[in-house]
Amino acid sequence: MPFKFEKLEVYQLALAYIDEIYDLSSQLPKSEEYNLKSQIVRAATSVALNIAEGSTGQSDAEQNRFLGMAVRSVLETVACLHIIRRRKFITDNVLLDRAEEDARILASKLHAFRNSLKPTRQVKESESPYNIDEI
Repeated sequence: MPFKFEKLEVYQLALAYIDEIYDLSSQLPKSEEYNLKSQIVRAATSVALNIAEGSTGQSDAEQNRFLGMAVRSVLETVACLHIIRRRKFITDNVLLDRAEEDARILASKLHAFRNSLKPTRQVKESESPYNIDEI
């Protein structure tokens, strides 16, 4: 049985964005291995992790908080993309433009998801996928 977050469109988009960022960051110079490359990959990964963490057994207000962190992580990747472009670490503008557009789409969908939440409603999975007795 899938977890609730696995069905979310924003989660699927976040996974695709992670793939895109990994591919893009592999083109960065070796000198950026522990700086910009590490930063942009961690920020992109954080988007999916925050969506997952905020999705289960939380109030809408708590889920909203995690989605807010996911948005901030998307924006962090955009700032990294600006630095990459400005420093000419990658000169393929089509690749960079596509990543920035995908970031805009992901951020927009995360904002829409946040706006759909009501602060007093509880968000719960229909059935518990955890069967503690079998562990």
